Order: sequence, then structure tokens, then C-alpha cells
Amino acid sequence: MKKYILATGLMISLISCKTRTAVENPINTNTPIASTASFFKKINEKTDFQQLKINSKITAETGKFIPPLDATIYIEKDKKVWINMIAIFLNVGRGVATPEGIKGYEKLNKTYIESDFTYLNSLLNVNFIDYGAFQNLLLGKTFIPVNDKDFKVTKNAQGYLLTSVKNLSFKTNGNVSEYSAALRYNDQMELENVVLKKIDASDELEVSYALWENFETIRLPKNVKIMIKGSKNSQILLENTRFDSSKMEVPYSVPTNYTKTEIK
Repeated sequence: MKKYILATGLMISLISCKTRTAVENPINTNTPIASTASFFKKINEKTDFQQLKINSKITAETGKFIPPLDATIYIEKDKKVWINMIAIFLNVGRGVATPEGIKGYEKLNKTYIESDFTYLNSLLNVNFIDYGAFQNLLLGKTFIPVNDKDFKVTKNAQGYLLTSVKNLSFKTNGNVSEYSAALRYNDQMELENVVLKKIDASDELEVSYALWENFETIRLPKNVKIMIKGSKNSQILLENTRFDSSKMEVPYSVPTNYTKTEIK
């Protein structure tokens, strides 16, 4: 059951992945930037859209066999992320994320989940993901808080490197976790790579973006790769094949006789 919940999970919950790979094209010989106000304003901009439909191919490596999945992802800005997943022409799962939390079901074992974002954070080995961060992660926007007080910005031929100058602290349900962070942007200030390392633990989250393209008035990444390192390693690759701004009907209801999976 878990393999489809995990795959439906991080797209809804977005993921069941975990793997560490070396950062491509390492940035060296960085030059500090004297004025960073315009840089932080640019990378914190929200994507300007109302709704977005994404056709995507999903490949997951979790230590268990998961067939390649065809997915339809539909985003209503700041309201809803809906996903439908198909394997070998058969619907295998569906889910929805809203600011209140996530819901999803998988057909193989007839199970479903209902949770706040604790479930998604557990999958990603972090504790700061909410709806806004999840939406930004899918769209290739900066999904953690960044500012000129907590980060240093340097520039070189490859683009920009943003590194934390102190540990980032996130508090959830009374528990505090600290991370170091490094973010890489290209010359157009489009996000290419994020590496988050948990302090005093081996947990690590890395998200990479590639093949940015124009769609109507916005820029979107065609490839999104999410890697997690922890007690187990896994990863998921989203290859976005088509973007569409037309409205969709996005029904969600758990079929009868499904069993709820308790989130621990």
C-alpha cells in the first residue's frame, strides 16, 4: 500500500523520495554582491497565474518497485493542488492539497489518507512545508524563507549562490528544527538547486530544477527532481510535458470500502 501512497503522497503530499547526488556545475570564485535588495525581491516574487494544468511523467525510486506514472496536476493558485495518477492505463491514485492539509487514496490496496502537512513533512524529512511552500516547490519558486539578514549572496559566471549565514530555525507543534541551506539561481534568477541539511542529523533535502521554458506570461521548469537523504534514500523525478491554463473540474472523493491509513 505504501508505495502508491508515497507516490501519490508527495504529489499530494508530494513524494516518497530520498537520494543525494552531487550538485552539478559547482560554483566557484564567487563575488559578493554589494546591493541585494533587488535580488531578494526578484526571487521572492510569486508566479502570476490563476490556474495551471500540468501533464507530467513521474519516475520514483523508493527501494520498492513503482511503475512509471502519468500524472495530471492541476493548481488553483493559493487554493488547491489536485493530482490524478495513472500507471499502464489504469488509475492508481488521486489526491488534493489545500491550505488545510492533504488527502489522497490509492486503489491497489484500497486505502486513503487525511492529514495536515505533518505527513508531507515526514516524507520529506523536514518540518516547514505548508501549502504555500508546497505550491512554490512545484512551480520552481523559492519555497523557504530567505532574506538579506540570514543569507549571503555571491555571483559568478554560472549565476547566483545563496548560502545561509546562520542556522534556519523552524518551530512546529512545539518542536524546533534547524537547517543550513544553499540555493543556486541562474543568471535570470530562476531557481536551479536547493540543498537543505538538518543540523545534528543526517537528514537532507535536495530539489533541482531544469529546462525552464516560457508559458504564456510566466516561466516554468520542465524537470523537477526531489531527493531525500535519511534513514533511507529515495528520489522522484517529474518531467513536465505540457502546460495549460484552462480551467478543470477536479473531483475528489474516497471510494466506498476504503480503509483509512493512520498517520503516525
